[in-house]
Amino acid sequence: MMSLSQLHKDVMRGILSEEFLMQILVIDVGGTHVKILATGQETHREFVSGSSLTAEQMVAGVRKAAQGWNYEAITIGYPGPVLRGRPVSEPHNLGPGWVGFDFQKAMGCPVRIINDAAMQALGSYEGGKMLFLGLGTGLGSAMIVDGIVEPMELAHLPYKKGLFEDYIGIRGLKRVGKTKWRRYVKDIVARLVAALEPDYVVLGGGNVKKLKDLPPHCRAGENTNAFLGGFRLWEEPGGISTKTSAQ
Repeated sequence: MMSLSQLHKDVMRGILSEEFLMQILVIDVGGTHVKILATGQETHREFVSGSSLTAEQMVAGVRKAAQGWNYEAITIGYPGPVLRGRPVSEPHNLGPGWVGFDFQKAMGCPVRIINDAAMQALGSYEGGKMLFLGLGTGLGSAMIVDGIVEPMELAHLPYKKGLFEDYIGIRGLKRVGKTKWRRYVKDIVARLVAALEPDYVVLGGGNVKKLKDLPPHCRAGENTNAFLGGFRLWEEPGGISTKTSAQ
């Protein structure tokens, strides 16, 4: 099997050199920033999101940020549950108006929507049974088993006096400080590994760099994995499977 780092470099090289058949724009919607990257571009662009960002405002921001880029299809990494390609609940860390919004009409081209953690997981996958955990504003989570993507909502499982997200999301980090936060990350990862028995764990998200040491069975994800997953979602049959259990 080709190593993930080599696979990642080869696929990204193909994207940046426009060897992919389609011109794709990937939108990674986060609780603090919206990041975008298009086929043929070497550097992503971003703008601030925040707790009041609506779907309509996101589209307007993307249109402005993507000026000068060519694209014919779009992938959106959405920070919440997605069923049959559509958001089914409003995001916890953004504004209202996402469920039922017609992204394809608003963007004027075909759009595929996937849970943001599942999109990062897809960009990190190297076979077998993988658990992805995104340490960011909240806690993103997904599993891929033999090429089948299973988005998960582990952030809202009970833990101590709250939820997993309350302890290892950004609010927990700010509340308890790095030392305790690192202990909580290690404990929660150990619990999930024991329960789900993955072959390996990938830790992504903006806060993974704040870990002093990675927990056992874990490796850090590449910063560009979310974009790679978004490009892979439009791959032709024969590449890594992008089927999800909800499709």
